[in-house]
Amino acid sequence: MKKHLRLLVIPALLISSLTGAQEVKSANLRDSLSLTEAICKIVSTYPSILKADNDIETFSARIALAKSAFLPNIEANALYSHIGPVSEITLQGLGSFSLNPADNYSAAISVSQLVADFGKSKRSVEVEQINSNIAKLTSDQLKQRLSISGAASFYSMLYLSEAVKIKEEEIANLNEHLRYVQKKTATGSATDYQILATEVRISTAENQRTDLINSLNVQRCYINLLMGLDRNNMTPFKKEISELSAPKAEEELIETAFANREEVKIAAERIDLTSAKMKQSDAQNNPSLSLLASGGVKNGYIPDQMALKANYSVGAGLKVPIFDANRTKYNKRQIDVEAKSASYDLELSKLSIVNEVVECRANVESALKRVRQSQLQLVQAQRAYRLAKTSFESGSITNLDLLDASTTLSESKLNLLKSKIDYTLNSIRLKVATGEKIYR
Repeated sequence: MKKHLRLLVIPALLISSLTGAQEVKSANLRDSLSLTEAICKIVSTYPSILKADNDIETFSARIALAKSAFLPNIEANALYSHIGPVSEITLQGLGSFSLNPADNYSAAISVSQLVADFGKSKRSVEVEQINSNIAKLTSDQLKQRLSISGAASFYSMLYLSEAVKIKEEEIANLNEHLRYVQKKTATGSATDYQILATEVRISTAENQRTDLINSLNVQRCYINLLMGLDRNNMTPFKKEISELSAPKAEEELIETAFANREEVKIAAERIDLTSAKMKQSDAQNNPSLSLLASGGVKNGYIPDQMALKANYSVGAGLKVPIFDANRTKYNKRQIDVEAKSASYDLELSKLSIVNEVVECRANVESALKRVRQSQLQLVQAQRAYRLAKTSFESGSITNLDLLDASTTLSESKLNLLKSKIDYTLNSIRLKVATGEKIYR
């Protein structure tokens, strides 16, 4: 009986280690991924993030386009024309003369340079720069959201992997126990009820293991797609658990969130954007001053009208808008409405952030309490198992009672792991709520 008992109480840690080693060897896996590495893969390969980064490049091009207003415009042009009839003049005693040739040739290079537009280009650059800032903040916000999704999937994978190992350990113990009871039944020292009860437990544990494996495969597919890997990739993840510590005070966390969160920054940038648009609208009716120059060759000069001669022209242009059909007036009215909406968005963002920070902090505190309670429960389960083992050896309890104590011990270990994972994930969510970057 002691031999069977030793087989029954093989330490869970040893079985988990052997199972994990066999999985790694059979699948020929690469090195395990840390949470930081997994998130890095997500933010560097996910299509929506790549699209957001590409939008930033678009705004960079628009900024450069707005700045190009003060670059010179240079054009080269050539012209040939045949006209008829040709105008002529007749002078008495000198004959008739044509005023221009029938065939006309010209080639020239023209340069136009904006000298001053009294703030119109500057305001356009400011508007595009703020749009670029909003695009960058939106990209950062998207990275944070995908990072927390990746972290949740990462820790779900860890939990499910450990849960599968615990169930496999439980099934192995139950099968060993079944063989033990069958031998006892053959000698008449056990009943068929004990065999049937053990088989029911094995069937239940196998069903639970199947559900866990199915959930594990779903999570693996999801996080692999997030990271841009093949959906069947089997790379394992490192077991990273945060150290236990109490969260900071609510007021401090809320102030940090207001200073760091992208939502607040985006709302503030949109308020600045409406101000920049208002200045841009005011500048639309400002005058603009340009210089023009052109030089080249053409024919048609008297006395030799077919000879090509060098020519040039220089000048200046001043454009002063007088009436724009009230477009500026209505545009400014629209911008006023946008400014009010942006201020409301800022207030709504702050309210949402306060609620999120308070909720996340409460979840961290709750998870911390569950970890400590789970640690206590594990100590109690270990003690109960030792007492059950002693009682079983003395014959005061049945082997089913011992198996119950062993199962409770395994579940206590799993509960402690789950509570630690919940604490770690809630701590990450609290960091995200306060605006701390969890990606690189």
